[in-house]
Amino acid sequence: MSSEKANEAFVKEGAKKITDEDVEQVVNKADNIKQKFGAGGPLARFIEDAQLLIAVVKDYWTGTYRQIPYNSLAAVVFTLAYVLNPFDLIPDVLPVIGEVDDALVVGACLLLVEQDLHNYKKWKIDNDKDKTATI
Repeated sequence: MSSEKANEAFVKEGAKKITDEDVEQVVNKADNIKQKFGAGGPLARFIEDAQLLIAVVKDYWTGTYRQIPYNSLAAVVFTLAYVLNPFDLIPDVLPVIGEVDDALVVGACLLLVEQDLHNYKKWKIDNDKDKTATI
């Protein structure tokens, strides 16, 4: 099995264990998660993706956007919670290498939910246009 497929399988397995409390934790810790992506290192290349992942979780949590399949949402929540956890497979206290596994998990998640994120982004753009048009 390729490492890409192994990472996707890891995200899928982790997503199966996601609860509403995990979704709420990601929403509540969104600023901390953003900081992990903005700190440089391997995660920095995913900063825009992280903002989109956090936004879809927040919009789902508030009920604003429910068109994402729950398994995709769970994969996103698992991934963001994984990034937030400093004691994952490779502890984040190890400089650079501790974030490599986080980056691999983020990449795998993005592959798994690519179409759902595309749909969300389109929905978000369309709704922002509608709000601007009525102002």
